[in-house]
Amino acid sequence: MKRTSVLILSSVFFFLTVFTVVSASATPSVGVVNLQQVLDKSSVGVAAKKKMEAKMKEFKSSLDKEKEAVLALQKEMQKKADAWNEETKKEKALELQRKKRDFRVKQDDANMEMRNLQEKHLAPIMKKLEVLVKEVAKEKGVSVIMPNTAVLYFDKSVDMTDAITAALNKKMK
Repeated sequence: MKRTSVLILSSVFFFLTVFTVVSASATPSVGVVNLQQVLDKSSVGVAAKKKMEAKMKEFKSSLDKEKEAVLALQKEMQKKADAWNEETKKEKALELQRKKRDFRVKQDDANMEMRNLQEKHLAPIMKKLEVLVKEVAKEKGVSVIMPNTAVLYFDKSVDMTDAITAALNKKMK
């Protein structure tokens, strides 16, 4: 009986030792990347961002004018409401509703166009990044690369952001 217990215990110890050695040598290495920083620092990301910001300024300028017109009409209605007859009040209220509706439609159109513009400029970069992340991972011997937003803590030594940014700049020249 003692012999069986000793044999079982030694077998367990042997398998644990072998498993620990095998698992330690097969430990996957992990890297993290800040994709936003890659886009912000890479030359193609900066160029795409400039194009989108220019279009955003254009939309903002146009929408600001529309908003000012709505606010001006509201102020006019507040100031002159006592002097107007009921028919004029109704006309101005309808006009205000139309201007507000038009403003919302233009705002929605601008948002949709910005999403399309973002898709147009950023989608090709993101596709290229997918390939580059795999290439950099293989080059550095990394098994897994995760976005830094999905990780609660990581040591700076596993940050692959600069390497991926450099690879993107080199590839997209």
